[in-house]
Amino acid sequence: MPRASLFASLLPLLLVACGGTPTAEPVTPPTGTSAPADTAATVASAAPSAAPIAAASVPVEVTIEARSSSKLKGSATFTSIADGVKVAIKVSGAPPGKVATHVHETGDCSAPDGKSAGGHFNPGKHAHGLPNGERHLGDLGNIEIAADGTGTLEITVKGANLTPGDITSFLDRAIIVHEKQDDGGQPVGNAGGRIGCGVIALKK
Repeated sequence: MPRASLFASLLPLLLVACGGTPTAEPVTPPTGTSAPADTAATVASAAPSAAPIAAASVPVEVTIEARSSSKLKGSATFTSIADGVKVAIKVSGAPPGKVATHVHETGDCSAPDGKSAGGHFNPGKHAHGLPNGERHLGDLGNIEIAADGTGTLEITVKGANLTPGDITSFLDRAIIVHEKQDDGGQPVGNAGGRIGCGVIALKK
């Protein structure tokens, strides 16, 4: 065998014996692939959270309709202020004297007796009362009714609001006018039947 051919055939054995390693071919990653996105960058690029829903910016006007075969008519205006909600009520066709009015928990006046409006609005789980003491958030007190059946009431309810979906919001509740005076007694003031009802809602 020629000397050159013999050397060529022995070269791999010499490399292994001397600790040499054959050079590996570089590996090329498949096209169309990339490294995973950086986690911090992914978080930073996330869409910002939605802004909180604001309270009604204009007064909410409510029509109070007769219930329980009464002749009552009326209206109520709910206005958002810095520390609560200002409520202004006007009624006619009510019995002379004092009649109770409350915000009830459900914005539904469909029942002829107004009972579809549920009970008093009371998110804080307080005892019933009159406006100058512990009370349900919906306890508005009494309207003074003149001999001609008309009366008005203005009251500021601190802690209430007109923010859609808020736990203390008057929106999507009902305002109820009762046939008798609220005497502050338990559980709902002995105010008798419901002679007027109006849904507190934003105009669509």
